[in-house]
Amino acid sequence: MFQALEILTVLIVAVAMALALAHALELPGKMRLSKEQYLAVQPIYYPGFTFGGVAAPLGLIMILALIVLTPPFSGTYWLTAGAFVALLAMHAIYWIVTHPVNNFWLKENQPEGAGKRFFGFRSHGDAEARRTGPSCATAGSAPTFCAPSSAWSA
Repeated sequence: MFQALEILTVLIVAVAMALALAHALELPGKMRLSKEQYLAVQPIYYPGFTFGGVAAPLGLIMILALIVLTPPFSGTYWLTAGAFVALLAMHAIYWIVTHPVNNFWLKENQPEGAGKRFFGFRSHGDAEARRTGPSCATAGSAPTFCAPSSAWSA
């Protein structure tokens, strides 16, 4: 039973990491887009990534379960605790950095269904992003577009 939980946890966390990696790998292509192209392309990600994004909090819960079930202070315990801290950091970065920027890009184009509920949630940094605009637009846990807004007006 414990081994099955370990395997399932690895699979769930792999989905969360795959989403972040996908965004990092698309960065070179997005950097070549004009403002209009970027704004047209960006909303296509939200429906699928909203559902895939469930993997991050689910992964946290599953790793926490592994920590509870692992013998305390063993080598495996500390590796599992380290994995929990790393995934928690990834999750925190999403809510502090990425979610406010996603909401900025979705001002004009509101998703429907689960995406509407998810992106309707306002995180801590949203007020600043709404006031000043994004200095570095991100999605997932990796930066996907970083350029001053003046780059688009040239």
